[in-house]
Amino acid sequence: MLTLDQFRSNRNVLFWSLHAAGWGAYAITQYFGALLYEKPSSYARVIMVAAVSGFLLSMPMRFIYRRLWGRSPRWIIGGVLATCYVIALALRTVINLAYQQFVEPDWHFKTWFELFGGALSTTYLLLCWSALYFGIKYYESQQQQQEAVLKAVALAQEAQLKMLRYQLNPHFLFNTLNAISTLILDNHNRTANHAVTRLSEFLRYALDQDPMKKVTLRQEIEALDLYLGTERLRFGARLRLEYAIEEPALAALVPSLLLQPLLENSLKYAVSAREQGGSVRIEGRTRGSMLEVSVIDDGPGLRDGCPPSERRGVGLRNTRERLGLRVDMALPLETASAEGEPRSGQPQPSSAPVT
Repeated sequence: MLTLDQFRSNRNVLFWSLHAAGWGAYAITQYFGALLYEKPSSYARVIMVAAVSGFLLSMPMRFIYRRLWGRSPRWIIGGVLATCYVIALALRTVINLAYQQFVEPDWHFKTWFELFGGALSTTYLLLCWSALYFGIKYYESQQQQQEAVLKAVALAQEAQLKMLRYQLNPHFLFNTLNAISTLILDNHNRTANHAVTRLSEFLRYALDQDPMKKVTLRQEIEALDLYLGTERLRFGARLRLEYAIEEPALAALVPSLLLQPLLENSLKYAVSAREQGGSVRIEGRTRGSMLEVSVIDDGPGLRDGCPPSERRGVGLRNTRERLGLRVDMALPLETASAEGEPRSGQPQPSSAPVT
C-alpha cells in the first residue's frame, strides 16, 4: 500500500487517481442533476457512457500537454483550445448517440450539426480539466525547483563547513609543532615527547570526527583535555584552567572542535603573551531551549587601534563562520539520547444533465 509521500511522488499513480476521481465526480453530479430535472431512469446509461467516454477520450490530453509544456504561452493556449474542442466534438458525438439509443430511439438527427450539439459546454468542461492539469504540473515544477535550490544551498554550506574545519586543523598543527620545536631547542626532550604523544591522540580524535557531525559537550571537553595536555607541558604552572559546566549541559550537542580555536586564542593572548601566564575559564549552562557556552580569560584583551591582523585570527574567524553557517544553531539546546543519537530540544464536474 502506497504511503502519502509515495503517492505524491509517483506521478502516474497521482494522475490516474485524479483522472478517475474527476470523471467519477462528473458522473455523480450528472446523476443528481438528472434526478433534479426528472429524467427517465434510462438516462443513467447515458451518464455512464458519458463518464466512461470522457475518461477514455481525455486520456490523450495528458500526452499532448506534455509536448506543449515549456513552449510559449501562444502555443500552449492555442494547443489547449484546439485539443479541448476536437475532443469535445468526439465526446458529444458519443453522448448524443447514446441519448438516441437509450432515451429517445425514435429521434433522428436532421443535420450533422445536431450530432455535435452541446460541444461548447463540453469544451468548457475539458478546459477546466486542462486548467487543473497545468496548475498541478506548475505546482510540482515549482516544488522541484525549490527542492533543487535547497539541496544546492545545503551542499554549498556543507562544503564550506568542511573547508573551514580543514583550514583550522593545519593552523592548530602549525602552532603546536612550533611549540614542540621550541621544547626540543631548549633540550626539554622528555616534555617534547609527551607533547608529541598528546598531539597524536588529539589528531586521531580530530581526524576520526566528521566535520558535519555534532558531539556532546562532554566529548568536546574530553577533546579539549587532549589538546590541553600538550599546552600544559608547554606552559606548566603559567596555565590555570577552570571548568564550570552544569551537568545538563554536558549532554547538549555542539559542532565538533568548536571550542578549541577559542581556547587556543585565549592561550595565545592571555597566557603566552604574559610572563605570569593567565587563567582560562570554560562555562556551560542551559537556559530554556538554549545552550550557553563561554570561554573567558583574564588577558588584557585587544588594544584600541591594534592592527587588523591581530583582530582577525584564523581560529576566531572560523568559529564565527561555522556558527554563522549553521542555521539550526544559536546554539539551540539539543541533547544526545542514551544511545548517543541526536534528540531535539481535477476536472470540475458539470452540474447540468449531459444533454
